[in-house]
Amino acid sequence: MNDYRHIADRLADDITSGRLKPGQRLPPQRLFARRHQIAGSTAERVYGELVRRGLVVGEVGRGTFVRAAPAGPTGRALTEAATPAPVNLELNYPSAPGQAELLAPTLAPLLRPDVLTEALRPAAATGTPQAREAAAALLAGPAWRPAPDRFLFAGNARQAIAAALASLVRPGGRVGVEALTYPVVKEVAERLGIRLVPLVSDDEGPRPDSVAAAHRTAPLSALYLQPTLHNPTSLTMSEERKRQLAVVVTGLDIPVVEDRIWSFLADPEPVTPLAVHAPGLTHVVDALSKRVAPGLTVGFLVVPPHRVAAVAAAVRSGGWSAGRFALEAAVRWSGDGTVARLVAAKRADAARRQRILAEELHGFRVRSDPRAYYAWWELPAPWRADTFTAAAAAHGIAVTPGPDFVVDRSRTPDAVRLGLASVAEPDLRRALRTLADVARGGRNGR
Repeated sequence: MNDYRHIADRLADDITSGRLKPGQRLPPQRLFARRHQIAGSTAERVYGELVRRGLVVGEVGRGTFVRAAPAGPTGRALTEAATPAPVNLELNYPSAPGQAELLAPTLAPLLRPDVLTEALRPAAATGTPQAREAAAALLAGPAWRPAPDRFLFAGNARQAIAAALASLVRPGGRVGVEALTYPVVKEVAERLGIRLVPLVSDDEGPRPDSVAAAHRTAPLSALYLQPTLHNPTSLTMSEERKRQLAVVVTGLDIPVVEDRIWSFLADPEPVTPLAVHAPGLTHVVDALSKRVAPGLTVGFLVVPPHRVAAVAAAVRSGGWSAGRFALEAAVRWSGDGTVARLVAAKRADAARRQRILAEELHGFRVRSDPRAYYAWWELPAPWRADTFTAAAAAHGIAVTPGPDFVVDRSRTPDAVRLGLASVAEPDLRRALRTLADVARGGRNGR
C-alpha cells in the first residue's frame, strides 16, 4: 500500500515544478482515490497533508485548489507550512532596524567557556529563578503583575499552547475558540485529538451566551482565546466583555488559555489580560518570538498556582522545554533594556506599515488596528479566497487565504490575511498596490 506521505510528496513536486498551476482544482477525493487505487481515507490524508504544507486550499462545496507554487523545495511531510514567494505576506516576523546589532552584545558574554558550560545544561520546565523573575518583570503591567512562581517555559509560544491544552483536555475533549482562530491551534488540536468548537462573536469578541450554549451542548474542557489584537482580525476585547466572559467561565468552571503573543504592540496603554478577571482559571501564553526574534525564542506560560505541576508535566512529556541558552539570553536581553528598545521600535514600525496599508487599500473593506502587524481583507465580489490567493501568487505575492483560520469549514470567508511585518516597507507598498489592482480587476476572479 502506498504511504499517503509518498503520494503527497509526488503531488507537491507537481506543484513546485509548475505541472499543477496556482488556482488549478484537484479532483474530488473519491475520484482521486479511484485513479490511484487507494482507500478513500488515504486520499483524505493526502489532501490534508497538502493543506498542512500550504500547497493547496480546500473549501467546503467548492473543492481543493492549488495555492502559490513555492520558489524552492517544500521538503517532505512534517515540514513548516509556509509558501516562499518574492513578496511573502504570509510570514509575519517583525524585525526592527539594527536588530542584530542590538542583540549581539548581550550574547557575547554567553560564549565565554565558563558561562557557556552552564548555559548549555538542560533546563527544567520551571526555568531558572533568574528567568522567572525576568519574565515576571517583562509581562507586568499596571493592572497585572504575575508572580514569578507561576511561570513555566517552553521553546516557543506554539509549544506553550500545546502544553497548556494537553494538560487541560483529554483526547476527544471540546475546546471553545473564536470562529476565526490561529491555524497552528487547529494543527495542535488535531494532533491531540481535540475538537474545536467555534464561538459566536460580535464586534466586542466572543459572546458569553455562546460559551454557555456550547457548554450546554456538551461540556467544554477549555477555551482558547486571543483577547488582545486577535489574529487575523486585530480585534481587542473591551474590558466589559472580558468581565462578562470571566463571570461565565467562573460559573461554569471552564479553564481558559489566553494567547497574548501580540499584546506587546498594545500602546500607549497596556491592555489588561483576561487573567485579571479570572485568575484561577486562566493560563496566559506569551513569548519572545515577536518581541525579539523567531530564531532564538522562549515561550512563557503563566498558570494558576494549583496548575503548575500539571502543566510542567505536559511541557516535559511533550519535549517542549525551553533551551537553557535561550533562557540565559532572554534574561540578559530583558535586564539590559534590549527587549524594551525592540518593542518600542516594532510599535513604531507596525504603525508605519499600517499607514501604508491604509493608503494603498483605501476604499476596500479591511479590518485592522493601527497598532497591529496584520490585516483582514474582505475581498470585493466576485473574488473568492482561493482564486485571489492564486492570482496574487501569479504576481509573486503570497497571502494567507481566509479559510486557513476557519474552524467551521461550512463557513468559508472570501477574505485573506495580510502579514505586514516580514518584507521591507517599499516592497510592502508595491505589493499592496499590486493586490489592489488585482482586486479591482475582479472579472479575473470569476
